[in-house]
Amino acid sequence: MNTSHSQNDNDSGVLAAAAAALEFVSDGMCVGLGSGRASSAFIKSLGGRCRDGLRVHGVATSAASATLATSVGIPLIGIEDGLVIELTVDGADEVAPNLDLVKGWGGALVRERIVATASTRQVILVGADKLVKTIGERGRIPVEVIPMAQWPVTRGLKSLGLVSTLRMASTGASPYVTDNGNVIIDFALREPLVDGAAARSLERAVLDIVGVVDTGLFLGTADRVLVGRADGSVATLLRIAS
Repeated sequence: MNTSHSQNDNDSGVLAAAAAALEFVSDGMCVGLGSGRASSAFIKSLGGRCRDGLRVHGVATSAASATLATSVGIPLIGIEDGLVIELTVDGADEVAPNLDLVKGWGGALVRERIVATASTRQVILVGADKLVKTIGERGRIPVEVIPMAQWPVTRGLKSLGLVSTLRMASTGASPYVTDNGNVIIDFALREPLVDGAAARSLERAVLDIVGVVDTGLFLGTADRVLVGRADGSVATLLRIAS
């Protein structure tokens, strides 16, 4: 019963954050559409605005987000069309005080990275449960891996002192496969990272492993995080330029 109540509170917060994110969307924008629960709430809200006459184009970060956007009336373009993505709205699995993020629990981390990098700014939507003091508090960090490199990457992660697990599909019978045709290895830290410098050092070390496509460490990409709370209020966290 307590778990259900907590989930309802988190849903209320996410919906509030999604509604607040609409304030950053203006007519004629090209908007990056993230993946996951918070992003889905935003896509549905944005679709409502489109039905009321708002003109935008969306760039989806996953097949699931593309399907949802189309169903609610958001016209989609591909990133290869060359339009400037003025805003990307996405979720996160962890948000540190300096706005470093962990993303990818939903499996769309590579496309989320591409769209975020191509965007003028990125706004992240989370419930208060996603806030952490330091990266790694809530659990796993995902790595997208070329399938034939699964075992070399596993060995490489082990050499860094990381405990890794191949992510399985929902049936449990086969590996989870990303929209890019790759697999995901989730690794656990022995303890949360001490600070942002440690996160950047870890990111470099993991990316140096041959066969790694990308990691779920999104460091310094978010300009603003909207934190939705159960009472419907939304707090804004801003990244301080270094």
